[in-house]
Amino acid sequence: MPRRRPGALRALPRDAPVWGRFPPVRIHGLSVDTTLAILRLEQLSEDYFVHPGSTDRALRRYRAFLAPPGRRPLYPQDSVCSCRGCSFDDVRHARDVLAEVLRQLPHRSRAELTRRVVALDAVYLGRTLPDPFAEHRQWRSDLWWRRRLAGGRESG
Repeated sequence: MPRRRPGALRALPRDAPVWGRFPPVRIHGLSVDTTLAILRLEQLSEDYFVHPGSTDRALRRYRAFLAPPGRRPLYPQDSVCSCRGCSFDDVRHARDVLAEVLRQLPHRSRAELTRRVVALDAVYLGRTLPDPFAEHRQWRSDLWWRRRLAGGRESG
């Protein structure tokens, strides 16, 4: 059997991803495979709001919104600006980003991220109130997380 040269063994395969100087940061609570699938999707996505790091930021924002202890209702606040950074002030936008990422992920990665998001959705449903006039107030009233009362301070 022919032997491979040492330089060929040390060389990166041609189809290996080049992440730059540092390897990608792992998303808390997700496996390495799912994190890499999300990173690949974020880099290739043509959606303005899905960019590298947006899924991690959306998950952190969703968790932070639901973190305050107690049983008082929470009210999502509207974002002041619609740019990539400021739009995450509205937790409903973070959920929009998660929905878009879930729609585009491969099956196995989608299942793992769905388990995390469904657990947060259950808490969101329990801590927010329904908005009976959402179809007149919201531009995306077809999404259930947009049909919750909003406004005021987020802490409740």
